[in-house]
Amino acid sequence: MPLKNTRVLDLTRLLPGPYCTMLLADFGAEVIKVEEPKMGDYARHYEPKLGDNSVLFHSLNRNKKSVCLNLKSEEGKADFLEMVEKADVVVESFRPGVMERLGLDYEKLKQVNPALVYCAITGYGQTGPYANKPGHDINYLSYAGLLHLMGEKGGKPVIPATQIADIGGGALPATVGILLALLERKNSGEGQFVDISMLDGVISWLQTLLPNYLSHHTESNRGEQMLAGGLAAYAVYETKDARFLSVGALEPKFWGAFCLAIERSDFIPLLQAPLQEQYRLKYEIQTIISKKTLADWLTIFSSLEACVSPVLSFDEMIEDPQVIARGMIQTMKHNTVGETKQVGTPIKLSRTPGGIRTLAPKLGEHTAEFMEEMEILRK
Repeated sequence: MPLKNTRVLDLTRLLPGPYCTMLLADFGAEVIKVEEPKMGDYARHYEPKLGDNSVLFHSLNRNKKSVCLNLKSEEGKADFLEMVEKADVVVESFRPGVMERLGLDYEKLKQVNPALVYCAITGYGQTGPYANKPGHDINYLSYAGLLHLMGEKGGKPVIPATQIADIGGGALPATVGILLALLERKNSGEGQFVDISMLDGVISWLQTLLPNYLSHHTESNRGEQMLAGGLAAYAVYETKDARFLSVGALEPKFWGAFCLAIERSDFIPLLQAPLQEQYRLKYEIQTIISKKTLADWLTIFSSLEACVSPVLSFDEMIEDPQVIARGMIQTMKHNTVGETKQVGTPIKLSRTPGGIRTLAPKLGEHTAEFMEEMEILRK
């Protein structure tokens, strides 16, 4: 596996940090969750449960080990510093200043291990007036200007169903940053500090929106962007049986195929029509789509290249042949919880693939193992 012999000390909780270290663990890194002894990661206690831990915790913390240390005690700090000596990476998601108050900040740790890569994932980064401000996904989306644009024209902002800032703005940039720092370390022999702000990450995702504003100072309105409600060719339509069909016919060849399939060739020249014309076009297409069931439309479009898809529920998604073929839902057998399904890895490597080897550890399951290892090293 590509990250074999890479040791990661994971002090993070909940979603952004654990998702980052999950990706590292999937590809062979030895990820050690360093948890507070009594409660551990808060996500352990969420509902619903799979055995003693939440299903969310099992998903995000598979392939990892758990060590309990009280980092507020001198003994716990000393043990952690010993672990840092043999570590390649430390990942934490506390507010700026917390690790410094514990005496375990990057400046301290790099004295123990100059080759250490230290990644801090926070809402707003280590600098700036918001650095110590609390927040969650919805707050970072709000400050980035993205939540303002989400939803239908004339409606209020719509909260997305998954955590864009946590995963896209935090976990993924953190993973890339860690891997870049490890790659650079091969040349310099030195580690470095990886500063990840979820707000920064969300802003960097606005590539189809923000450059237009920066160039022409044209403010976008909710529901009017080309790929967020402004185009009839990129929209969702309700079928006769109250199901939904998504259409992404952005290119002329796909749009042409779509228009011919709904028997309205007169719509073909209107692909890039002005906004008001797009609203009329969407209304007419909706009228047409509502006359047939989802199954009827899928039959019509099955042999065409028009970028038309059914809007699936989870029940349907996990049985979809493409999802099955890509191994995105994995079935595991566990001694305690029995058979369980897990989300697969999205990164497919030909020679050194990642995979799910174990479910999440029990709280402190590997503490004795690492205490013994450190005792041997001391001798």
